[in-house]
Amino acid sequence: MKRLTTLFTAVAAIALFAMMLLTFADVFSRKFLTNSITGAVELTELFMLVMIFFALPLASMAGEHIVFDLLDKALPRMLLRWQQTLSHGLTTAIFGGAAWVVWERAQRTAEYGDTTSALEIKIAPFQTLASVMLVVTALVHGVLAWRAARGADLPQHDETAAREAS
Repeated sequence: MKRLTTLFTAVAAIALFAMMLLTFADVFSRKFLTNSITGAVELTELFMLVMIFFALPLASMAGEHIVFDLLDKALPRMLLRWQQTLSHGLTTAIFGGAAWVVWERAQRTAEYGDTTSALEIKIAPFQTLASVMLVVTALVHGVLAWRAARGADLPQHDETAAREAS
């Protein structure tokens, strides 16, 4: 799992760095050479797609999505367990459904042979990649739902954490 996390992090970081470098070069070229880089916007969009979809399962694994946890301290542990199980289970279904929709779109795009306008880069492989990463994110939430159902990784109330620390 650590290697997969490292791979996803590296790909997202490389895509972000490539976007930064391309943007710098494009602005420099526009200001000092009076010519923009052909296809810079297209490449930036593709790099952004790669960065976002590789970072998505990382954010899920780290629990870095926006979470409403105001009531966590007030809820009984059993109710909190079921709430998190249901939440991750629903998120699994949503990401799985999104993966299916994007996969279908990628197949249609491949059939039509759609490309970007300036550089004529095929779009379908990027959509397929997005679909695969949505499946990975769905699997992450499936594992989180399973762990929540078992009672693992639940936030501890302050009193419980204080007792265990002493």
